[in-house]
Amino acid sequence: MIAFVSGTVAALAPDAAVVEVGGVGMAVQCTPNTLSELRVGRPARLHTSLVVREDSLTLYGFADEDERQVFELLQTASGVGPRLAQAMLAVHRPDALRRAVATGDEKALTAVPGIGKKGAQKLLLELKDRLGEPAGPPAVGAPAGGGWRDQLHAALIGLGYATREADEAVAAVAPQAEAAGGTPQIGALLKAALQTLNRAR
Repeated sequence: MIAFVSGTVAALAPDAAVVEVGGVGMAVQCTPNTLSELRVGRPARLHTSLVVREDSLTLYGFADEDERQVFELLQTASGVGPRLAQAMLAVHRPDALRRAVATGDEKALTAVPGIGKKGAQKLLLELKDRLGEPAGPPAVGAPAGGGWRDQLHAALIGLGYATREADEAVAAVAPQAEAAGGTPQIGALLKAALQTLNRAR
């Protein structure tokens, strides 16, 4: 198994980075949070998980070891493959996922594209004793304010939209989010954002 890659960032894409390691460019699939910390031409070290399929070898990269471990633990639940596990980490930090599972928070899981109410209930049961306890209290100010923007933007990028499209969609649903007050429902905002993107195409 490739535990980590360390080298110079050669290129960045909406869902991946290319890290040059010993003259070889390693393509690594990453969440938007991890990608936001990388810069072309700068050194990087990514903890990785290699997913082997009959027709492909895909390397997934993470900012730290905890995120990598949670990525692999999520896949022990039935119906969760690497793409869905990565989408879950794109929307929620590892501790936020642990807290959601520990408290039975269905809404937090249904905020992830591809997870419905029944799927969330099933995941809560299967992951209950696998992820462990959250390390600390929720981050101050999360997910209010810019939190919903970051989550929605990450979800759209995870669905394959370009950064510019995601920016425009987030701006388009901002009035709806502000009108909701408190903490807006990411699932509802995502539906609205997708509608605006479909109209624009």
